[in-house]
Amino acid sequence: MQQDNNQNKRYVIQGIFITVAAILLLKCFQLQVLSESQDGGVKKETIYASRGTVLDRNGKLLVNNNGIYDLWVTYNQVAKADIDTAKLCDLLNISVETFEKNINKDWGYRYRKYKPFVFLKAISPKVFARFQESMYEFPGFYVELRNVRGYSYPNGAHVLGYIGEVNQTQIDNDKERYYKSGDYIGINGIELAYEKQLRGQRGVSYVLRDKLGIARGSFKNGERDTAALSGLDLVSSLDIDLQAYGEELMKNKRGSIVAIEPSSGEILALVSAPTYDPNLLTINRDRGKAYSNLLQDKTQPLFNRAISAQYPPGSIFKPIMSLIALQEGVITPNRGVVCRGGYIYRGLRVGCHGHAPVNNVSRAIQYSCNAYYCQIFRETIDKNGFSNADKGLDTLVQHLYAFGMGRKLGIDLPHETSGNVPTTTYYNKRYREGAWKSPTIISLGIGQGEFLVTPLQMANLTAIIANRGWYYVPHLSKEFKNDTTKIPLKYRTKNYTMVDRRHFAPVIQGMHDVVLAGTARVAQIEGIDVCGKTGTAENPHGADHSVFIAFAPKDNPKIAIAVFVENGRYGATHAAPIASLMIEQYLNGEISDKRKYLEERMFNSNLLTKGLKNE
Repeated sequence: MQQDNNQNKRYVIQGIFITVAAILLLKCFQLQVLSESQDGGVKKETIYASRGTVLDRNGKLLVNNNGIYDLWVTYNQVAKADIDTAKLCDLLNISVETFEKNINKDWGYRYRKYKPFVFLKAISPKVFARFQESMYEFPGFYVELRNVRGYSYPNGAHVLGYIGEVNQTQIDNDKERYYKSGDYIGINGIELAYEKQLRGQRGVSYVLRDKLGIARGSFKNGERDTAALSGLDLVSSLDIDLQAYGEELMKNKRGSIVAIEPSSGEILALVSAPTYDPNLLTINRDRGKAYSNLLQDKTQPLFNRAISAQYPPGSIFKPIMSLIALQEGVITPNRGVVCRGGYIYRGLRVGCHGHAPVNNVSRAIQYSCNAYYCQIFRETIDKNGFSNADKGLDTLVQHLYAFGMGRKLGIDLPHETSGNVPTTTYYNKRYREGAWKSPTIISLGIGQGEFLVTPLQMANLTAIIANRGWYYVPHLSKEFKNDTTKIPLKYRTKNYTMVDRRHFAPVIQGMHDVVLAGTARVAQIEGIDVCGKTGTAENPHGADHSVFIAFAPKDNPKIAIAVFVENGRYGATHAAPIASLMIEQYLNGEISDKRKYLEERMFNSNLLTKGLKNE
């Protein structure tokens, strides 16, 4: 019995020794392999992946990677060493005050004196080369190579976006636990939309460093290292030459241009004006100041008007109203309406400009007759009776949703807005149920009232007409370098309206006549059948807005475009010329000599300094 007790005690003692030994071994492993102590040893270092590049649809490089260096420091090592602070500051081109600020931290949760932290970000290769020669004189300091974005063109800032250092909120919300302090992440544009595909996968390297922090080789010949995997290269749908041309046309103006390839939904150009050079927000010492200047600029260059601004569509809504009325059997293609200078109902009058008689849908679009569209709007709303306007409006709203109005389309960019389609619920709250009728909301028939659309939605509406009733969700991703399957399925799925294909013919003919002999003769291009519609969106705060939608050629269209110029007055004044120049440039590759005067006029037009009132 005594012998059994002694044997049990021996097992207990052996177990204690084994446990203690295991703990010591584990501690040694942590200190030698995983720790970042002040006395050198094995350092676990991150190998940052090269971020995927971005190209335009023709293979031109838009976004590349430039090497910069982050200088890391371990406070305890610097405190123990007698370094030449003045020389360090001279090598790094910083002041002594900056040195003191960067080395002394609020020691607590985020910073530890024995753990490395970033002392100086974004050192240029030139400064690094100078510092590297003397780095051995500064124990506790070591350099980490990072890749930041460089932009080949000063264009496309709102599309491309930019990257920045991840913040604590993003780290806390990261379900994958991928990001850590100091990492870069897509902040805006397609950099944000395709962050997971572009970022790649970082690797790990275990490096032997001496007490001075100088690398002496890899640990165990790198058997524990993992390689970094580069991000995927994105081929965007953007035509950078067309994008640059559009930005030049919109210089000194507020507004936007959105051009789409109707057959694919791929965005050829997305211009928001005023804009800025994307190189201003690449990661460097001056970035903070540049961002602050952009943020304080009263013209709001950071605001992406193409997808975030919302405007009344004005007369560009009339082709859509025609299609819905045709589908609902309210009118036939040959329906005419007498216009006596406007639409008159009891005490209500909606004015119209003088034009030839309107004896069919095509002529109504060609002359943009307000009387015609007020009449067919009322007949559409009153289809179930004057007292059942809610049912008629419900039907209209469902059609508009199918056209992509009143909701976000789902472009692969952040901050898209939905526009607004007023519903029965809205009017019941505003006027009381049963208290409103078709005359109450008649301004909707000519694209005014509570209707709001984004320029992106305008361009998509145009693509729908060009396609005779269907569309792909507009998008900026074409493929990930020879692999289209990684593009989200929603960008490869057709969406259909509720309007039969046969109803589009008279509407398209009317849009063709707008350019041939209507309000947009300025948009004619020799040898190209352009179909378009002008609009003048009312603006109670100043000069009206100039609007134009168009597609070309009439058959087998290659481009659909929407142009919105704030305070540009009539549709034919600014928007139509700009749209037609974009179409000509894209389809022909140049502007004909006959139209150079128009190009120069748009280049030189300045709406930022002129008065905002109609003249």
